[in-house]
Amino acid sequence: MCAIIAPNRIAHRQKITLLEVNVPIFTGKLSIYIEHPHIPKKNNMTFPRRTLPALALACLLAGATASAQGLPVLGPKPFIAYFKPTPVKGALSASAWGAATTGPRDQDNGLEDRTLAKWNYWDGVILKGPDGRYRLFGSRWEQSKGHGEWWNSKAIEATASKLYGPYQDQGLLWPDNDGGRGHNVVALRLHDGTYVVIISETRNTTVFTSASIDGPWRFSGEIAVDQSRYHSLSNAGPDGGDLTGPDPKPWHGSNVNIVERPQGGFILIQRSGQILVSEKSILGPYQVTGDSIYRGLDGLPQSNLQNLEDPVIWYSGGWYHILVNHWEQRRAYHLISRDGVAGWRFQGLAYEPGADFIRYTNGTVNHWNKLERPGVVLEKGHVVALTFAVIDVPKEEQTPGSAHGSKIIVVPFDGAKLDKDLAKIK
Repeated sequence: MCAIIAPNRIAHRQKITLLEVNVPIFTGKLSIYIEHPHIPKKNNMTFPRRTLPALALACLLAGATASAQGLPVLGPKPFIAYFKPTPVKGALSASAWGAATTGPRDQDNGLEDRTLAKWNYWDGVILKGPDGRYRLFGSRWEQSKGHGEWWNSKAIEATASKLYGPYQDQGLLWPDNDGGRGHNVVALRLHDGTYVVIISETRNTTVFTSASIDGPWRFSGEIAVDQSRYHSLSNAGPDGGDLTGPDPKPWHGSNVNIVERPQGGFILIQRSGQILVSEKSILGPYQVTGDSIYRGLDGLPQSNLQNLEDPVIWYSGGWYHILVNHWEQRRAYHLISRDGVAGWRFQGLAYEPGADFIRYTNGTVNHWNKLERPGVVLEKGHVVALTFAVIDVPKEEQTPGSAHGSKIIVVPFDGAKLDKDLAKIK
């Protein structure tokens, strides 16, 4: 569907631009619905088949702009407009597991259990090793127990020779530590060349370290947070807790994501949208710097802030970036800041499941019901791809014995162009 504004005046046989276009290709017709003060709503016009290719292409190219309509941006276009077509590594299969609404898809993209015989996969952060191969850090749990088994997920590593996959599960990261338990998996290569994996939610936020990208992974400890000035909130909503006062609750991180600053030290963001800073160690202590950055942020929809989740933070092009998903609105948003602590600004729509941005180079589009746990792949200082944990149906429908599941996908992204465009912002 396109979203293009119609002119103020329409005369007989005058060319018009269209507000809404619905393209049922299989009928050989193009149905057009116009909203205009001088034309009754939902007038239907039919165009001949020869006009379909050009008009349909215009609709596809306008898709990102349409889905972002109504949300302000600082740069020339929103984050969603920088996604690129995904190369087909294997073949597009219409018989792969999952709901028909997902569409034909490439099972060689990312990480999945092709037959749903064992695993649901979740999370997903990709690092490139010194050998040129790619490692995907994620989590898994038994598919036969349904999506609700995520609470018992375990942290894993998978490998591939190409960025987009296929990735092969190499097993648990720390099988001898709490049975490998780990969720909300985040992986980083630090400035000193060592590697860290951070987990939260199902355990206190814990850090494992290794000199090698392939382990062995050593338990380094739990992250410490200083709440003496400001308290950590459980979410950004009205029930998230008190920002100040006596006796803060013991800190238990949720949806924790961390970036190492160029000048040293670490910035942590959690589900509540609060920024925490550690000047030296990845283990902290982290200082809570204040209230949620989501509250009162100009441009960011303010309804039900408690439903914002899965923030990811990184640094590129002179900006710190955050993507955060609103699971109820089924939309994710893009925020930017120069120092990563204060001055956060809204930069529009990041992505949404209903948009046509997950598309292959042959034009085929996939629509997953849920796009969660975004991760960014950085190469030469720019984002080249994003990972998503995806599921084909609402989570409550992925029940034991169902033919539904979750996997990790990899979607190309033009981060160099994004950084170039945002560099012009004062």
